[in-house]
Amino acid sequence: MKTKNNFNSLSDNIGKFHLRDKTVLIPEMNRIAAHLIAATFRSFDINARVLPTYNGLDLGIKYTSGKECFPCQVTLGDILLYLKNEQEKLGPAFDPESYFYFLPESDGPCRFGMYNKFQRMVLDSFPGLDKVKIVSITTTDGYSLEGVIEQNRLLDFRKASFIAVVVADIMERLQWRIRPYEKQKGTTDDFLERSREEMQAIFEIHAGKGEFNTILDKLEKISQHAKALIDPSIPAKPLIGIVGEIFLRMHVQSNQDLIRVLEKHGAEVVNSSLAEWVNYITYGQLRKNKTHLRLNLQRLNFAGLKNYFHKIISFGGDLFYQELRQKQFYKRINRSIDFEYDHKVSHLERRLKRANIFTFDVTTETCLSIAAILQFAEEGYNGVVNVYPFTCMPGMTTSAIVKPEMNRMRIPYLDTPYDGSLQPGRETAIRTFMHQANQHFHRCGRKGTIQQRAA
Repeated sequence: MKTKNNFNSLSDNIGKFHLRDKTVLIPEMNRIAAHLIAATFRSFDINARVLPTYNGLDLGIKYTSGKECFPCQVTLGDILLYLKNEQEKLGPAFDPESYFYFLPESDGPCRFGMYNKFQRMVLDSFPGLDKVKIVSITTTDGYSLEGVIEQNRLLDFRKASFIAVVVADIMERLQWRIRPYEKQKGTTDDFLERSREEMQAIFEIHAGKGEFNTILDKLEKISQHAKALIDPSIPAKPLIGIVGEIFLRMHVQSNQDLIRVLEKHGAEVVNSSLAEWVNYITYGQLRKNKTHLRLNLQRLNFAGLKNYFHKIISFGGDLFYQELRQKQFYKRINRSIDFEYDHKVSHLERRLKRANIFTFDVTTETCLSIAAILQFAEEGYNGVVNVYPFTCMPGMTTSAIVKPEMNRMRIPYLDTPYDGSLQPGRETAIRTFMHQANQHFHRCGRKGTIQQRAA
């Protein structure tokens, strides 16, 4: 690898580039969501592929210092290994300019906003890979896709991609709802993997046409078949909620299959959803622009008032649509099988205000995690797990604030930081946590038994 000091590349080769006639490479954070989003891209005639994940971790570690956030190492390894394999497979026909690497970013006190800058410098250090552009959308404008998709299809794509996120969340919640109670071990995972492939094909055909009822009908059929996998004689188990850094809590390999390990020790688990994060970003933009509107009103800046009023209408409309669609899909599937609904972000902010221990004025997932933990506790969960990269400031802030609260409420709480290493005390910590969760379950019950929730 050669060192290349071309800082213009950070502005010239990272940003919003039109995806038409390019191969878009999407990192796999959440397996179902990544494949459904890729299928949505393809339904809009954009060639999108999901990067195979975690096989390139050695490369990710090799070209980082160890001080980076762990998800940065994982995603860097994924893209380096993929491009290396493409070079070997295609030989002289390999054209780096035909690939766009899709890597969003966020603002706030989190290293995620620097992933694409750092990975840009690494890619620039390899001959030819400096021509692989990084397509980045950002939380600062609510993940706007303007400049990436044709203007006349922007709204359609935004709607379709959000539906993909909601469907992926529901399919995962079906998996977590069924697997602890399945009649035959392994049937849930096999069924959901086949269902993912079927749903992927449905999205590729119907998402670009806006035929969401067809998608919902298919999802309902999946939920009806999934219900048959449950053994109703198995009693309810302790209910565990998961919060934390979005990549790590969703990327199964990075968190060492945490949900399955918890299930092995007797839990039913609900992980915070991807749609919750998307709603939070939209809600945050709506909230920020309301603040700017009030400031401009105080200054009698009428030009500013008009600008921020239009933004409030825009983000307010987006949030209304997102929550409406989410509620529609959850309600329809709950007719077939009972499973946990998602949190509403405005409710989480009100819950945090009542506790008076943190504020939504501080961005990233810290406020979302703390509020969700308090909400899980209020809803009768038997324990909460906080997942985050080793040395992650938002994750450690969450831990520092909620631990005393969980102790006061006598609700089991577990921190699970990850950096790719095998931690010798991890199994013991999880078993101890689950013993405490079982005690809480027998002492306090839970949100409701399976039969009660179904009724």
